[in-house]
Amino acid sequence: MHRMKIYCSFLKFVLVPAFGLAVLTAPTALGQLPDPTKSESTATSQMLSDPTLTPGKALLLDLEARFAKDVAARGGKAIADWMADDGVILGNGSAPAKGRDAINKITNWTAKQYQLTWTPTDELMGPSGDMGYTWGHFEGRSIDVNGFPVVTTGRYMTVWRKQPNGEWKVVLDAGSNEPADAGDCCRIPKP
Repeated sequence: MHRMKIYCSFLKFVLVPAFGLAVLTAPTALGQLPDPTKSESTATSQMLSDPTLTPGKALLLDLEARFAKDVAARGGKAIADWMADDGVILGNGSAPAKGRDAINKITNWTAKQYQLTWTPTDELMGPSGDMGYTWGHFEGRSIDVNGFPVVTTGRYMTVWRKQPNGEWKVVLDAGSNEPADAGDCCRIPKP
């Protein structure tokens, strides 16, 4: 047990900073998402328990953590800044936003108006190391026109591509809301 604590400390304080990895947090309870602006050692243990973790996957996790932290702080403007010039956003029930101008038009909300958080479930780096994706669960919180809280949850996918200048940008961001009655999918209708 003592050896494991030393190894975890080594990963947290030596390897994580050396590779520039942001430490992601895990959900704290069923249905709760972590605060992406905070770091916890939970991700270190997740990294230890993932036998498929590669430098490419670690890079994608780091990009996703930095992206989430920036959006938590700056809102939609941050999303637009992380998108590639030829990026595409596929929103739930809306037309695709293709390119910088279209993306800027739909990402005009502040972090105070809408709090968007997400947690990656999995990630995969392509064989050439210049493109990869993450997917997972998102949660959006806002207030409706009557002052009542609104919570939207669903799944997302982010496709990352290394740009010619070496910077990584999002080329595709897609999300799908959970159905409102997701818990009732298998009930027999009452007569």
